Amino acid sequence: MGVNGRGQDPGARSQQSGDGGRLNVLLTGPPGIGKTTAIRKVLAVLRGVKAGGFFTEAIEEEGRRTGFALVDLAGPRGVLASVTVSAGPRVGRYGVNVADMERIGVPALVHALDSADLIVCDEIGRMELHCPEFRRAIVRCLDSAKPVLGTIQARRNEFLDEVRARPDVELVRVAIDNRDRLPALLAERLRAQ
Repeated sequence: MGVNGRGQDPGARSQQSGDGGRLNVLLTGPPGIGKTTAIRKVLAVLRGVKAGGFFTEAIEEEGRRTGFALVDLAGPRGVLASVTVSAGPRVGRYGVNVADMERIGVPALVHALDSADLIVCDEIGRMELHCPEFRRAIVRCLDSAKPVLGTIQARRNEFLDEVRARPDVELVRVAIDNRDRLPALLAERLRAQ
């Protein structure tokens, strides 16, 4: 099995946590490796745990990726980024829809802080970081007494680097050789918290 960003086996309890054991687990790895799928499988195993937060999903038209949807675990959906969004910040060929991040993503995190046992954030990446309220909300989530299960882009960025360097964050690299085993290991870890 692979190791996380600090060279630890993701099946072993981290000693990096500075709060007596609560840990924020962030999956990292190349696009398409299965980070979101791993989180969905963890949630399926943890059926009795109340989770809140959001996922991102690819939007495809005629077999071609045209953007990314933002999906609150409670149901509301929006568009995070799309080739059809012309105003606002851009990441590659995608225009970022900051309004939907503020309308769906940030409230999903705030609601999870108030009422969930597990906070899901898929993902902490360049598109999401164009929303200052998201940055504040993710710091509040990571600072809270509730565990965060999320994904984080591997790309270098001051904010992303600060999140990765936190003593209460364990990075788990998702790879072809470990992605099928990770959901059970992560679910076991989260149950123990």
